[in-house]
Amino acid sequence: MKNVVAIGIAGGTGSGKTTLANKIKEYFGNDVVSICQDYYYKSFDTLSYEERKLLNFDHPKSFDNSLMIEQIKALKQSQKIGRPVYSFTEYKRLPETIIEEPKPVIVIEGILIFEDPKLVDLMDIKVFVETDADTRFARRLMRDIHERGRNIDSVINQYFSTVKPMHEAFVEPSKKHADIIVPNGGLNEVASSMIIEKIKSILSNDK
Repeated sequence: MKNVVAIGIAGGTGSGKTTLANKIKEYFGNDVVSICQDYYYKSFDTLSYEERKLLNFDHPKSFDNSLMIEQIKALKQSQKIGRPVYSFTEYKRLPETIIEEPKPVIVIEGILIFEDPKLVDLMDIKVFVETDADTRFARRLMRDIHERGRNIDSVINQYFSTVKPMHEAFVEPSKKHADIIVPNGGLNEVASSMIIEKIKSILSNDK
C-alpha cells in the first residue's frame, strides 16, 4: 500500500477526541484503521483486582507505548496486526487480540500520544482537541458510570487524585507538538472539515 496518512488526535479526557475520530472514520469509511492508546494499557497481572484499581492510569508509564509504536509501524508497512484488548472493568489486558488490517488512513487517538516523541514521529497530522475542564469532567463521569461500571464516588476520587493532576503535568504541555488545536472538541464542524481536506490532499499528492 503506497499512500498512508497517520493522524494523531490527542487531548484531555472527555475532550471530544473520539467524536472527531468518528467524523474522519465516517468520511473515509473502510479506508480507516483506528488505533486507540486505551488498547495499550499495561497489564499488571501479578497484582490483585483491588491493587490494580489503585494504579495511576493517567501517567505515561501506564501505557505500553513500545508495542503501540511497533504496531503502528507495521500498519504503515502494509502489515496486519493483532492489537490488544483491554478490560476497563477488570483493569487488565485480556488474552484475545483483534486483527487490524492496514489501511490508507491511520487514526491514532489518546490522551498522551503527544507525550512520547517516538509516537509523534509516526504522525503526519497532529491534532489537539481542547475543551473546558467542566465539560470534560461531566463527559467522563457519564462515560465511566454508563460504559465502565464505575460509581460516582470512584469517578470523582480518580478525577481529582490522578486525572486532573496528570492532565496538568503531561497532557496540557503535550499540545505544543500539535499542528492544529481544535476548540470545542469534535463538535467543531469547520475544523473537522479542514482536517478531512488535509488528509485527502496528502493522499492525492502521494499518488
